[in-house]
Amino acid sequence: MASTLTVSVRRVRSHPDPLPLPRYETEQAAGMDLRADIDGERVLQPLERMAVPTGLAFALPPGFEGQVRPRSGLALRHGVTCLNSPGTVDSDYRGEVQVLLINLSHAPFTLRRGDRVAQLVVAPVTLAALQEVDVLEGTSRGDGGFGSTGR
Repeated sequence: MASTLTVSVRRVRSHPDPLPLPRYETEQAAGMDLRADIDGERVLQPLERMAVPTGLAFALPPGFEGQVRPRSGLALRHGVTCLNSPGTVDSDYRGEVQVLLINLSHAPFTLRRGDRVAQLVVAPVTLAALQEVDVLEGTSRGDGGFGSTGR
């Protein structure tokens, strides 16, 4: 069973018809849907990218991050996905979270207020202390890069 973490959220602007806060759509979902906080409609042309406001700012506790990830249905049905994925919301960031969308299809995509555009996964962060060495410990793979482990 997953643990629960309380995260403070603030609406960055008022609207007469506020959007619902992100929530888990199923009992075991890992991500909460983020919605487009726009007025009217915006059209995302093929290969165009756009920073889509969510209208929300979060106060993630130290030791946690927010990962902004694509929604699979949006990608499958419309060819629209997130750039810089997963995007990271650091625990010390207090500004509005925006979603970097790109339309990879051949058709324009119309975005409307309240459309679910991405999902937010809150995850623990492990900080690494780097130690410079002259030689790295060897492995059977060695320095084999792209495609080196199979087809």
